[in-house]
Amino acid sequence: MSALLTMTSHAQAVETGTKVGEARVHLLSEGQQKGKTSILIGATPEMVEKQAPDGTFPNAVNAFLIQFSGKNILVDTGFGKRLFDNLQNLGVVAENIDIVLITHAHGDHIGGMLRDGERAFPNAQVYLSQKEHDYWTSDAVKNTNVRQLVAAYKDQLHLFNPAVIGEPATPLVGGVTAIAAYGHTPGHTMYEVESQGEKLLIWGDLTHAMALQMPYPSVAVTYDVDPAQAVKARLEVLNYVSTNAIPVAGMHIAYPAVGKVVKAGNGYIFIWKS
Repeated sequence: MSALLTMTSHAQAVETGTKVGEARVHLLSEGQQKGKTSILIGATPEMVEKQAPDGTFPNAVNAFLIQFSGKNILVDTGFGKRLFDNLQNLGVVAENIDIVLITHAHGDHIGGMLRDGERAFPNAQVYLSQKEHDYWTSDAVKNTNVRQLVAAYKDQLHLFNPAVIGEPATPLVGGVTAIAAYGHTPGHTMYEVESQGEKLLIWGDLTHAMALQMPYPSVAVTYDVDPAQAVKARLEVLNYVSTNAIPVAGMHIAYPAVGKVVKAGNGYIFIWKS
């Protein structure tokens, strides 16, 4: 796996792609920012003082474009603020998107799905896990944004049950397997790209605060619907990717958002792809 990176004049990250066999995965950054340690659950004062003494940590909002076998596959759409400009920089227009894979239905992941109340990707097949759909459209939650998305893409929407991590699975779409990582939301899903024996796991919101959640993976965040389950999923995934040397990408990992996880004592370290 290799990455080719450039920078624009306004310091917005634009990259020409991370190669995964014959596939190419592009970072679509909605922005680089700082998160506040006030969102952390289970972090002791000593942890914070060591890893984030100023009370902040590097953070980002990302989506990804997979180009593989002649298809343009979006994984999430961020807030939608920079998405379409980022796609245009890659020579891709909304009508050229063939597939949209949604990790989960928080606003910073589905914000680009609609434009002026209409579907932004008229030719795309949209994939959302059954559990995620059922939770956000339930009478108990009644999420208007998700209901609007479902209505707009009703003829293009595919609901599915993701695979269990580490178990044999059939790809959801060509070269991309959906893997469950429930907890952050009830149907939170990761997507593993595989081509010519190479892999890249796009793990969605498995982490929000890399500076804390790598050395202390049992630290959760207030955004987690089920913090205990989110911690369990994170521990399983970190063990999986570190044991199998699988590179990862994440929606809240700072630029360039791709790297590898290495076991270190009771925690892990993340090595960004250069």
